[in-house]
Amino acid sequence: MSRRSLLGPLVLGLALTAPLLSSGCAARVRYYDDYHGDYHYWNGGEDRAYRAWLAERHYDYREYSHLDKEQQRDYWRWRHDHPDHH
Repeated sequence: MSRRSLLGPLVLGLALTAPLLSSGCAARVRYYDDYHGDYHYWNGGEDRAYRAWLAERHYDYREYSHLDKEQQRDYWRWRHDHPDHH
């Protein structure tokens, strides 16, 4: 086979797999809220809510996983009081 005949299927294969490779891991990360006993998936909506919580409390941005347990618990309490409205 020539290089030219292999190029088409290669480009098509890359085009079909690119969305799978670029689908962010953020939506697959989940955190357990031990206060309410449920799980939350970290996605774009959760990130926006988290940033709103930080702003409301005048905190500088820190990744959620770097918060101490009491701050995480405070976030989930706040989060349950501020659900997403679609």
